[in-house]
Amino acid sequence: MKTTIDIPEIVLADALRFTGAKTKREAVVLAIKDFNRRRKVEAILAAAGTFPNLPTNEEIETADIAHEKRLAQRRGSGE
Repeated sequence: MKTTIDIPEIVLADALRFTGAKTKREAVVLAIKDFNRRRKVEAILAAAGTFPNLPTNEEIETADIAHEKRLAQRRGSGE
């Protein structure tokens, strides 16, 4: 999409420097992508803790160990 926007020179210069972009367009696209990614992460983190029924890491590890033991028993019994 083509658009015309007025970006302050110093802001664009910083975007070029921080992104390592070779063109202004590339710098703007990279900056927008980074901004969007950060906002998505913020939204995910904000939702963290709102799922009270999720198992803890310890519960998951315990279940994994129990599952591996059951698999090993089945392999040992020829099933």
